[in-house]
Amino acid sequence: MKQDEHIVDIITRFTDIINGLKSFDRKFTNGELVSKMLRFFSEDWNSLRMLIENTQDVNTYPLEELYRVLITYELNNTETKEKMRRSKEKMKEPPKRQIVLKSTNDEGSSNTNISDEEPDDLVFLIKK
Repeated sequence: MKQDEHIVDIITRFTDIINGLKSFDRKFTNGELVSKMLRFFSEDWNSLRMLIENTQDVNTYPLEELYRVLITYELNNTETKEKMRRSKEKMKEPPKRQIVLKSTNDEGSSNTNISDEEPDDLVFLIKK
């Protein structure tokens, strides 16, 4: 398994190799194909590999079902990794600071008549 290779590419490559060997009259049982496919994966896939090997009879487990499980696992794992990456990036961002300044007028004028000529009566929001 190559680094950052998608499962669909691995399945395609595996199928090409098996079909090439079949053209030389090499016969494979379903159990052999499933076992070879499971050995093909890197250590990142160990948990799924052990789960399948311990819960399923490898000799009768359909290869198409294995493909479906592998694709589903990759999609879920990719989504989880992406969420964790976004979460880590968010934690690295400095917190946004907001400063609120209110200007008051000592003359006691009301705030109901706000105009451009009286900027002291406005509340300013400054974001850093």
